Amino acid sequence: MEIKHILPSDIEKESFRIIKSELNEMGKVIPLELEPTVIRVVHTTADFEYADTLVFSDNVIEKAKDAIKRGSHIVTDTNMALSGISRKTLEKYGGEVHCFMADEEVAKLSKERQVTRAYISMEKAARIEKPLIFAIGNAPTALIKLRELIDNENFRPELIIGVPVGFVNVVEAKELILETDIPYIINRGRKGGSGVAAAICNSILYNIE
Repeated sequence: MEIKHILPSDIEKESFRIIKSELNEMGKVIPLELEPTVIRVVHTTADFEYADTLVFSDNVIEKAKDAIKRGSHIVTDTNMALSGISRKTLEKYGGEVHCFMADEEVAKLSKERQVTRAYISMEKAARIEKPLIFAIGNAPTALIKLRELIDNENFRPELIIGVPVGFVNVVEAKELILETDIPYIINRGRKGGSGVAAAICNSILYNIE
């Protein structure tokens, strides 16, 4: 096995080339507007199954780009995703990234009400008076609360990225968002994670023209 010498600046480009080539070899045809997102998620995970399980609502990429240009803020459910999303790029359009999981008020209410911090975090986020994009990579309860807010309080996020990972209520929570008319990017099944949520956000941020 031969080690290739590749310049650091070219490693990501070469990785994307390999992914695209292997997708072609597998016979997977990705619509052009979705290709940057699928490729970046595969790059993050080295898992080609995402080419089959990622689900996109109609024109969601263009809608997401438009929302970002209008100054949307991004709310996520982990500090890992918070760290991974390109704040610098988002800030160019007037947006900010938020995660309330370590917030003292959230922790207090979570304990009092016997619900997850992610559940309470969504309530807190919904009070932000800005257009909002949600990037959920860990907690299905965040998606469950978002569905409650949509159904009961006429809450209208610009986009929900729903890619929590796990075994309890994960599949069901994703399906709850698929039933709405809110723009969404969802990964069906158990797979996902904070890295995937951040990768999806960045695939959109890096391709705004």
